[in-house]
Amino acid sequence: MPADAAGARLDQVVAERWPELSRSQVRRALDEGRLTVNGRPPKKAGVTVRPGDVLCVAQGDSRVGEAPEGEDIPLRIVFEDEHLLVVDKPAGLVVHPAPGHAGGTLVNALVHHLDELAEADGAPDRPGIVHRIDKDTSGLLVVAKTVVAMAGLQAQFGAHTAHRRYRAVVLGPKLDEAGTIETLYDRHPRDRKRFTGRASRGRRACTHWRVLLRGEALALLELTLETGRTHQIRVHLSERGHPVVADPIYGRSAPKNGAGAAARELAAARRMPRLALHAAELGFIHPVTGEALLLTSPDPADLAALVAAIDAG
Repeated sequence: MPADAAGARLDQVVAERWPELSRSQVRRALDEGRLTVNGRPPKKAGVTVRPGDVLCVAQGDSRVGEAPEGEDIPLRIVFEDEHLLVVDKPAGLVVHPAPGHAGGTLVNALVHHLDELAEADGAPDRPGIVHRIDKDTSGLLVVAKTVVAMAGLQAQFGAHTAHRRYRAVVLGPKLDEAGTIETLYDRHPRDRKRFTGRASRGRRACTHWRVLLRGEALALLELTLETGRTHQIRVHLSERGHPVVADPIYGRSAPKNGAGAAARELAAARRMPRLALHAAELGFIHPVTGEALLLTSPDPADLAALVAAIDAG
């Protein structure tokens, strides 16, 4: 269970852990006894989640929350020792099992490739997982092999002291050189599969950004997170009028009109096969050795081609 989840309401924790579930699906799972806490259906959705609680949602023939099986899926490992490893996740790979993604995930690959993974508190389906990035976001994730490493890393992410820097290409070049977006953050009131930074109440979300490259129609941004809410970067940028290119949930199609450099950039945006967001830097204090680690990942080929279209002008 995430370090900042203890003490929260069950329905809030389920909403963050399984964002692909709608509010009605969560309510139905609760009513049908398929949502359990420590093996028992809770009496109501508003019960408080405690440290060590194990949550499970049964979905048809598969159970989200159970220990996954290993699958021979290639991994790109950029750092590894006996305590932890850092992987460079490709776009299109789901981090952990979830409704609609019972297998074929990063966790299935980790279980296959590693002899030992730390079990996340209350999440046997997510061994080793300290934090996550969206399916169509590429980049760096740290994975805990041991309980000691898991506890130390969770403490850093819970205290927001871990360093996470992203690169994103967005529509609309007319941004200030740098800025901060800080909002309350919650599920969208009308579409429960989406999130919003325009909530009247919710949890704090904070994103810092600066422009690295400015084109006629697009801009390349560097973003640093203080908090790590689901879809945070995508929501914050979209609600400021600069959605991430090729975002199927919070974005919009790249316009077909334009001339010169703008036309070239927009054509490249329309060719982008996935979300133009990459977790490029990950830094933290090694929870056992005390060493300060900073790992970097270059832009994947698809994102590099999009950046090149901006730079060509």
